Parts: sequence; structure tokens; C-alpha cells
Amino acid sequence: MLASIVRRRGLRQFVKFGVVGFSGLLVNLILFTVGQRLDPQHALPLHYNVLYAIGFMAGGVSNYYFNRIWTFRSTGHAVREGAQFLTVSLLALITGLLLNLALHGVLGTGHKMWLVATLGGILVNFFINKYWTFKHIA
Repeated sequence: MLASIVRRRGLRQFVKFGVVGFSGLLVNLILFTVGQRLDPQHALPLHYNVLYAIGFMAGGVSNYYFNRIWTFRSTGHAVREGAQFLTVSLLALITGLLLNLALHGVLGTGHKMWLVATLGGILVNFFINKYWTFKHIA
């Protein structure tokens, strides 16, 4: 049974997408943390949201590259796919920012907010990218 599940293409892609996503999550977290350390007085307006957006989109660029060559093994038009992938990343970013707005009173700011906002976009990211960005491979 386990062997048949592992052979399922969609599941393998989801696992690979998760591995790639974890690497992008590390890029995101590193940039978010470094940004916090560079501005300890929180002088920037929307400080956490700005840092989150910068880290999230940088992780998105990294994720696109690795998902294109490893997860989906795409040979499609790189610029078009990249634009689609980053559009989906932007939608996931908006989802994360809305979650932050809705849960700010409960979570506060910082790494708890970052984690919930990031997790909020994972499934949206996978399914939209699988069936829109890389639909010719799905």
C-alpha cells in the first residue's frame, strides 16, 4: 500500500514541493530575522509586514527555480511560468498578510505571525501552481 502511494505522481510532487518550500522558508526566515536585527528600534512603518513581504517574495523566487527544475521538471516558457509562479506567490503573500491582520491580536508580531502567515499559503501555492503554472505537466 505504501509503495503505491509513493508511486503517485501528485504525492511525489507535493513532497518535493514541500522540500523546495522548506528551502524557501529558510530564505524567508533568514531575511526576516536579519531584517529584525538591523532595525531593533522598529523604526520602519509596517515593519513586520515589510520584512515578511521581502522574505516571502525572495523565498518565492528561490522556490520557482527549484520547483521548475526538480519538482515539475518543466521545459515550458520560463518567463511565463516565472510570472505565473510569482503571481501565485503574491496571492499567498496577501493571504498571509490577511491572516496576520486577522490574528494580530492573538499572535502579536514576530516569528509566530511569520509562521502562521507562511503556513497559510502552502496549499494554495501548491495547487494553483500545479494546475495553472505547471498545468502542462500536472
